[in-house]
Amino acid sequence: MSELDAALTVFAQEAEELLTDMEDALLSLESKPDDSETINSLFRAMHTIKGSSGLFGFNAIVGFTHEAESVLDKVRNGERSIDAELISVLLDTKDHTAKLIEHCLTQNESELPAVLAADGERLIRLLTGRQATAMQHSEDSVQLEIEGGGEISVDDNWLISLEFQKDAFRNGMDPLSFIRYLRTLGDIKQILSVAPELPVGDDMDPESCYLHFKIAFQSDANKQTIEAVFDFASDDCDIKILPPNAKLEEYLNLLNAQDDNHVKRLGDMLVQVGALTQNDVNHALQRQQASVGAEQETSGKPLGEILVEQHVVQQPLVDLALKKQEQTKQKLASEANYIRVDAAKLGQLINLVGELVISSAAMNLIVERHGLSDAGDVAASMNALVSSIRDTALELRMVQIGETFSRFKRVVRDVSKELDKDIELYISGGETELDKTVVEKINDPLTHLIRNALDHGIESPEQRIAAGKPAQGTVQLNAYHESGHIVIQIADDGAGLSSERIVAKAIANGLIKPDHDLTQQEIHNLIFAAGLSTKDQATNLSGRGVGMDVVKKNIEALRGSVEIDSVEGEGTTISIRLPLTLAIIDGFMVGTGQDRYIIPLSMVDECIEMDANQCEIDESQHYISLRGQVLPYLRLADYFHNNAKDVGKKRESVVVVKSGQSKAGFVVDELHGEHQTVIKPLGKVFEKLKGITGATVLGDGNVALILDVQGLIDSATSFKHRKVPSMTSERAVL
Repeated sequence: MSELDAALTVFAQEAEELLTDMEDALLSLESKPDDSETINSLFRAMHTIKGSSGLFGFNAIVGFTHEAESVLDKVRNGERSIDAELISVLLDTKDHTAKLIEHCLTQNESELPAVLAADGERLIRLLTGRQATAMQHSEDSVQLEIEGGGEISVDDNWLISLEFQKDAFRNGMDPLSFIRYLRTLGDIKQILSVAPELPVGDDMDPESCYLHFKIAFQSDANKQTIEAVFDFASDDCDIKILPPNAKLEEYLNLLNAQDDNHVKRLGDMLVQVGALTQNDVNHALQRQQASVGAEQETSGKPLGEILVEQHVVQQPLVDLALKKQEQTKQKLASEANYIRVDAAKLGQLINLVGELVISSAAMNLIVERHGLSDAGDVAASMNALVSSIRDTALELRMVQIGETFSRFKRVVRDVSKELDKDIELYISGGETELDKTVVEKINDPLTHLIRNALDHGIESPEQRIAAGKPAQGTVQLNAYHESGHIVIQIADDGAGLSSERIVAKAIANGLIKPDHDLTQQEIHNLIFAAGLSTKDQATNLSGRGVGMDVVKKNIEALRGSVEIDSVEGEGTTISIRLPLTLAIIDGFMVGTGQDRYIIPLSMVDECIEMDANQCEIDESQHYISLRGQVLPYLRLADYFHNNAKDVGKKRESVVVVKSGQSKAGFVVDELHGEHQTVIKPLGKVFEKLKGITGATVLGDGNVALILDVQGLIDSATSFKHRKVPSMTSERAVL
């Protein structure tokens, strides 16, 4: 890869991150429109994208983002208010920017497509065509008391303090000439003349200057320009210029907008935003240096305190600059601990670790087979190291699911507006981690389930009020770890599932018979059947019966399961259970005949002996009574047609497995114990094989199949149409 290609890759990644952050910020502004930090982050995002695009000559992006940046600059300066209408336009602006970036990265040499160009012009008109509203400042009037009497307002005025030295007249200085020249830059609102050192009587020297001036000056000029008026008097006059309080917010915003790619000194930060001049900083540094080691009140004082004492800057500006400085230090320290790694390289590392696990198992087998006791300790030590390397490698690919969850804020916002519903999304458990490959593949199923909750689940405000509910509906996204899995829940407080309508649709579609004997849970699971929808009229969101069956297949392809819990009139909760990783798992190996099978260890509940004296067994109904509880079971030898041994002449064991709320027993011939399992995908020839989700290579080179626990549990309970016996006494009547 060339240096240019590498740079473009980094640009694309950073732009995507900035646009994602921008969308999150815009959505949060709907509830907190006055959050200045969020507004500043929006401006920084657009500014960064514009600057980076300019480096690569992406003029289309630069031109468009410049318009958006200008609008955001007005918002942060209080010249334009932020409201729902502007947020909607800015969200569209974010989407359009993403399209421009994609175009420039793939076909930069060609002109913008007409549709893309027209969309950009439309958005620019929407951004720039609205009237800006000036923000009203609510600061109380601030008065600065002047030594010697009098006070000057510094709310809207610059405060200029001129303390001429005694030799000013002798050196040809005329204080009034500076004041006259100052009028060319603005209006002098007030002048206080004070003479704190004026001698009395014969002690007064007529050739000496005892005048000090305090001037309230109103001007649009910046501090550097005002200071330049007194350049010729700098050696004969102590000059201090304090910005008006009205400019304080502007300086604060400029400080927030400063880049945080490197740590700057306090003085440099304040000079950059215009709150100080370099002369202010130099004078403060001279005072600080002169006081070092001296027994003075200012000894050891930080630069910020000296600047405030000299009345050249306000305390809030110093506080924010110091805070910004500390945040930058922490950010850079944090970033120093991270590096960008190509996901493909991580995948290659995981594959190599998998092969290392297999080789370790082969070595253990050789040590055991040949009785190499001397090598046993070495093998045990190597096993521990391999296990540690495996866990560390897998953690490298673990990411928090919160970023995926945050993307649905925009989905909920847009769909609720399209449906004319008031819906709020609540997110919890965003810090829960799982494999990046799982995160990428679960995005589409989650999107479909959430859109279904918005369309099917949540009622209109009128219907909710009539049902005694709040007009605003809620959708909750939650994630948490449970027994080596991650559980993702999508819950809504809508109308819930109507069992009658589901059954009616299922009968009409020929999925079940009118005389069915389905439980409530099985009725709810019918919504995953292909072609079934309870929506009377199809829309562009849902209602065609396409999608829920695909959702279930996609989740099961990830070795996961999905469950539904719904109460009509109260809401629905859909729980997705997924493995934390798709690469290497802790498994439990069992055997039937000559075959070996792997059960994910996290799904193994217990192992018992298949003994009629301990368990009441019903061979025809495939149930056993386990401590008074009915447990369906499945013989793996029968299921996989493996009859190499006489089933009736061997000792059998039952492995009790659990997936979500479902339990079943797998009857096996042998229990081989725990086994580190490297998951190998099945080829296309075997991809539709029921009961199997993958395979692994054992230490002796043989292959063991990884069981689809949820699918086998469903098969074990497939006799549901016959009546399940109830436990009416200490022993089950089977």
